[in-house]
Amino acid sequence: MRQFDVFVFDNSSEFDSWKPTLEDPALGWFHTRDWNGELNELEAEWIVFAHPSIHIDREFLNELALETDGFPMVDAFAPRVKSNGHFYGGLLVDGSKGFSPISELDELRYVAGPNPLIGVFSRRIIQRTGLFDTDLPESLRLLDYSLRMAHAGGKMFSVPYLVAKAFDEKIDEDLQCKLDGSFLKQGSSVKDLWPVMYKNMPHGTTLSYTMRHPSTMGMFVKTQKELDEKREKAVLLSKLSEKRIQEISVKKK
Repeated sequence: MRQFDVFVFDNSSEFDSWKPTLEDPALGWFHTRDWNGELNELEAEWIVFAHPSIHIDREFLNELALETDGFPMVDAFAPRVKSNGHFYGGLLVDGSKGFSPISELDELRYVAGPNPLIGVFSRRIIQRTGLFDTDLPESLRLLDYSLRMAHAGGKMFSVPYLVAKAFDEKIDEDLQCKLDGSFLKQGSSVKDLWPVMYKNMPHGTTLSYTMRHPSTMGMFVKTQKELDEKREKAVLLSKLSEKRIQEISVKKK
């Protein structure tokens, strides 16, 4: 079994010109627009999901190998992304605000989800979690998947020195908003995030988010039946306890 497969989710106009950033017969590359079409073909022990703006190099994979060996109880990792001198990490539950990015200064800790541009999951937790929800925009799919993974008993860890570099020349305004987490506060993303909240979070948290963002109130009427079915699948026999939610939340001052 290979140690790593790299799944590059690419819906850009440069799709046909993409090339792997390194050649290694022990490394599998999957470059696709179809998030679920290739999922059952991934054979490695660990799967790196990355946007094409992220540079997956040998240095990153060597560090990832050290972390997967060093933290055997962890099912997924949220790497930092270095771009233009800053380090951008994963996401934390933030009450009525929904989710907020971790600080550049945060140390080792569990997180709710990875940066929207890169996440690492073990094959065993992928087999337990299932397919991605492709009804969601790409920027929220890794977060939603991580929360569903948490319901299945999985844990995602943030290690400050597990860093992937961005191709800075590819980071436009839209990608920068995803890197730094500011897209979560934009009007369109607020509505897109509501189904993620409803499917995965306690009803009280979703209600607080809804009251904070009244524009989402109509979402319940429009999508209740469909989301109830998805929520039931996600939380059935859930292992995401209140204690675990606190571990992946913004620390109260």
